[in-house]
This record gives sequence, structure tokens and C-alpha cells, in this order.
Amino acid sequence: MDLLEAIRRRKTTNGAFLPDPVSEEHQRILMEVAGRAPSQLNSQPWRFVIVEDRSTIERVADISGSSMTEAMSNGTFFERYKPYFRFSAAEMERRRDGMLFDKLPAPLRPFTSQAFTKRGQTLMNALGVPKTLGSENRNLVAGSPLLLGVMLDRSEYRPGELSSFYSLFSMGAAMENVWLTTTELGMGIQFVSFPMEVPGKWDLIVDLLKVPDELELMAVYRLGYLPPEQRRPAIDWSSHQRKLPSQYVYRETCETPQAGWDD
Repeated sequence: MDLLEAIRRRKTTNGAFLPDPVSEEHQRILMEVAGRAPSQLNSQPWRFVIVEDRSTIERVADISGSSMTEAMSNGTFFERYKPYFRFSAAEMERRRDGMLFDKLPAPLRPFTSQAFTKRGQTLMNALGVPKTLGSENRNLVAGSPLLLGVMLDRSEYRPGELSSFYSLFSMGAAMENVWLTTTELGMGIQFVSFPMEVPGKWDLIVDLLKVPDELELMAVYRLGYLPPEQRRPAIDWSSHQRKLPSQYVYRETCETPQAGWDD
């Protein structure tokens, strides 16, 4: 697979992985490509913790699932991210960004227009949607053969200072290298993000992974090999659309959108 093909095929895995452990060879490759990312003054501010211990993965899964249920039940998740939710193909085609909820249980489909109202939240809670989502999330994380914690050296990551921007930029480049390489290796990857949505939950993972004070835990990902046919969760979304070049590229100045590339 060449680089352009890997970039075009890159995606987030919403479904389950195979139970097979990630080979040590592939683990080493993923860490090598992460370490080859650019960084300001070759500072290499990233640190990684690879987790295969089942008890640790199960505990992270518990934290993630309960976080999702709580964030969905109290409405904070929908309120925070509602600008990115799409419930029709027409809206997705027009906006060309965000997430299209194209797989929903039948009882929910008539109520998508009320998803962000108090009545809609009450209805979703009554139908057990937050519990369903939390359970699905827990099972996905628990079924992952490998978790990857991504940390930054606090001597480089100093919020409010220019070095903080450089370190975050470098971390993003390192993780993009990892993400593209999973595509090459027949693997999938997904951000375990919900513990960051609920106060106090992320600290539980920091303690679980024994992250030292000199490092900041920035993200946790789940990784594994992809099955030949991927089963979609009960509630799922797609995000295949991308903005047209004329919507995000300008020529010479920001007053002139790029023309002629949308085809």
C-alpha cells in the first residue's frame, strides 16, 4: 500500500476487533513510526504506554462505559457536540462534515429531530439509550487486545507557552503516523474519549496507568486487527464526507477560494 492510498483509506474503527493479540513486531513498527514524527528542535516530547494486561483493559472499559452512560444521560455530550451531529443524508451532503447517524434502533428514528431537546433527552433516557451506548462502548474497549496511552513530557507541554503548541503539534504528527500505519497493517484504531467527558474519570485512568507527575496523559486509544466483516454497533454513525477544496482552500489570500478542484 502506498502512502496516498493509506491516507485515503484511513478511518476510525467504531466496531469490534479480532481477539488476536497484536504481534510484538507490529507493536514495534507502530512505536517506530511514532518516534519518526517531526518535533520542534528534535525535542520528541511524546511518551507511550502499551497496555495488554486484561485486568487493566477491563478496568479502562468499565470507566469508559460508565462515562459514556453518564455523559449521555445528563445531556452534556449532546449539548457539547450537537453542531457536529447529522440525522439526514441531505444535511450531510450539504455540510460535508460532522457525523451522520445512519444506524439507529427503530424506536428512535421518529425522534431524531428532538434529539437536542429536553423532551428528546427524557425519551432517550426512558428508552435506555445511554445504557445501551455505555454497554456497547464498554464491550468495545474490553474486547480490544491492546490499549495505547499517549503522554507528553510536561517540561515541553506547558499550556499558555509556545512550547505547548509545538509539543501538541508533534504529538498529532506522531499519532497520524501510527494511524496511517494501522491501515497498512490491517489494524483499526479508535480514541477512548468518554472518560475525558466526565469530571474525575480521566484521573482514574491516570492512576491506573501509574502516569508519573512529569508526564501528562493526553489520550488513550484502543487497537486491534480488523475482522473480515465488521459488525456495526446498535447505534452508529458514518463520516465519509469531506469538505470540497473550495470550502477549505484559498488562493493567494483568504478572500479567494480555490477554484476548479472540486471535481
